[in-house]
Amino acid sequence: MRADDDRGRRPIEPGDPLMRSYTELEVVYLIDELRERGREFGLLWPSAETNGVVDGRVLVRFGNAPASTVVNLLALLRDLRTAESEDPCAS
Repeated sequence: MRADDDRGRRPIEPGDPLMRSYTELEVVYLIDELRERGREFGLLWPSAETNGVVDGRVLVRFGNAPASTVVNLLALLRDLRTAESEDPCAS
């Protein structure tokens, strides 16, 4: 994700203008990263893939979820990894 999509750590809405800035290839990379990071926690998304572009937004075949769901899930997994690495009690 980009530095400009931190947005105060709130979830990105499907209609957020930021979602228009992602290309289909970028979303493919985000899905790949989501799969990789999620696997560690037993989260699998084997059927998630891009499904074209409509009105400037990349569609994702991920149940009935928009691409913003991929971005938000990935942010949560990244935050979890950061929190675990900063926890002095974690071993």
